[in-house]
Amino acid sequence: MPQEWKKQDPMLIYALDIGTRSIIGVAGRVADERLEVLAIEKEEHGRRAMLDGQIEDIDQVAKVVRRVTERMEAKLGCKLSRVCVAAAGRALRTEKGHYAMELPQVTRIGSDIISQLESGAVSDAESRLSEEADSQRRSYLVGYTVSGYLLDRYPLATLKDHNGQNLEAEVVATFLPSEVVESLYTVMETAGLEVASLTLEPIAALNAVIPADLRLLNLVLADIGAGTTDIAICRDGAVVGYTMATTAGDEITETLMRRFLIDFATAERMKMQLNEPTVAYRDVLGLEQTVAGTEIQETLRGAAKALAQEIAQRVTGINGAPPSAMFLAGGGSKLLGLRELVAQELGMDERRVALAGNNYDISAFSREYELNDPEYATPLGIAVSAGLGLISDSYRIMLNGKPAKLFRSGALTVLDLLMMNGYTSSDLVGRTGRTLSVTVDGQRLTFRGQSATPCVLRRNGEEATPSALVYAGDSIDFTPAVPGASAERTPADLLGEDYAGGVLINGHPAALDTPLRSGDQVISTVSAVLPEEPEPEETEIRPELWAEPVKPADAPASRRPLFLYLNGEALVLPGKTDGSAYYLMDLLDRSGIDFEKLDGPLVLQVNGADCPFTQELRNNDQVTIRRGP
Repeated sequence: MPQEWKKQDPMLIYALDIGTRSIIGVAGRVADERLEVLAIEKEEHGRRAMLDGQIEDIDQVAKVVRRVTERMEAKLGCKLSRVCVAAAGRALRTEKGHYAMELPQVTRIGSDIISQLESGAVSDAESRLSEEADSQRRSYLVGYTVSGYLLDRYPLATLKDHNGQNLEAEVVATFLPSEVVESLYTVMETAGLEVASLTLEPIAALNAVIPADLRLLNLVLADIGAGTTDIAICRDGAVVGYTMATTAGDEITETLMRRFLIDFATAERMKMQLNEPTVAYRDVLGLEQTVAGTEIQETLRGAAKALAQEIAQRVTGINGAPPSAMFLAGGGSKLLGLRELVAQELGMDERRVALAGNNYDISAFSREYELNDPEYATPLGIAVSAGLGLISDSYRIMLNGKPAKLFRSGALTVLDLLMMNGYTSSDLVGRTGRTLSVTVDGQRLTFRGQSATPCVLRRNGEEATPSALVYAGDSIDFTPAVPGASAERTPADLLGEDYAGGVLINGHPAALDTPLRSGDQVISTVSAVLPEEPEPEETEIRPELWAEPVKPADAPASRRPLFLYLNGEALVLPGKTDGSAYYLMDLLDRSGIDFEKLDGPLVLQVNGADCPFTQELRNNDQVTIRRGP
């Protein structure tokens, strides 16, 4: 690497489209509210390292990424370190989400309120997905678009700075399995690049092909790659749906392979020579052959028709009817006759179906490259989306000293960020240890597990709440909560050090040091035979009231009981024998909220002020733990 090469300028956008057949790199910077493209590079995979848009061979894909990046660096004269990428739509799931909130009074709507509203709608979509999806398969939210707002039952394109009291939002959220996202990150790390932003390929392509001011019309984009066809649908100014088909360009290539007994690379070349009178090739037997271009066209007619039918079926399934117009993008869109077949299958005028590229100049331009190529839809879209701020995750946030993975568009809270990076609600809340309930000589005893150790959550060095918004350049430090120890006892613990007899556990002789399990019946053999009695009286013994005998000199000073109010109800907490304080975390399991099924923001307040889990509690505090609006 030449010493004179400088580091990547913060304003330089480097985007990579990791396709099934090839990788395309685009670099540029924003000028006059458009992206000026400075360099483009493309390289095909040496072998089939990807399948249907999913990375199969990480090392092989990383090598191609590195070669494309090195050629880009030579053109730009700088060392590239940050990259914007998009995940393919393989196994894409979309869910609609709806959320309504009522403000205490008519209020001017600001960004914070809009963020809460959209987050509630996204949470609704996530809950719908979790009800239908395999619970063992983790999915990431990679983007969402708002399909509509209502303010006091009146539809609006935006709520910001309007006044109202009753708000509603509906979103279309998109999810991908974790393995799709994680493999993309691993490739970038292997190639020595840091992911600056991640979005979904159909979202990126849409931003290049159909700018926002054209979305009042019912328009559809079908991005036909080698392995997948990603489809995005918009109308009335909003994106209303995404879908994906695994039928794409490779099916066309494989048809030629079977018909003419040729390898994949030869079939790819022949696919681009349909207009030639004759095409020469060598088959897998080593024989030189020729075929008329018209025969190749006839061979592909059935596969092309099947692709057009699949696209038409997906579009009408989401849109409900043929759109006003349709754009075909991606390398697969160049197949001769495909545009006409799609129009035919949708029952549309052929003039209403066009190859993408004519609208690129609205958001991008170049002094060196001809951009109006449908194959550039996704790489241009990734760069345009990041450079023009069309996705809010195109900036860097640090989590525990490393760049965080950012998948969601729209406003981000600390909770969003943690969930995107693999943490769960248990890491935030922690869990009290399991309770032990046993019966000893007819008396039922209950020992509660220890409280969890609170999590530590800081934003830019200061304590933060999970609902706090995060912004570009923020640094989040998070130490997960530690679950409390489960209650553990043996007969010796319960009968005392001086007990010299034996015990029966569930009617069987047992050692005094046998660990007890909930439901065990313990009888001391030196106790009198117990007469028939009513249901035994239950005594609950909290962990802080049960301690091993200690010498008086070693015993810490006991803390006095704590009196406070939880959600308006008086509550007395016994003093802890170790002298430690109570924290807001200690009350979470008393709030009645099921944190595993939390579907919206959480309000944590002490004496009316928002506070973190680690807030220390004092006498007469008014504590609020409830679901947010």
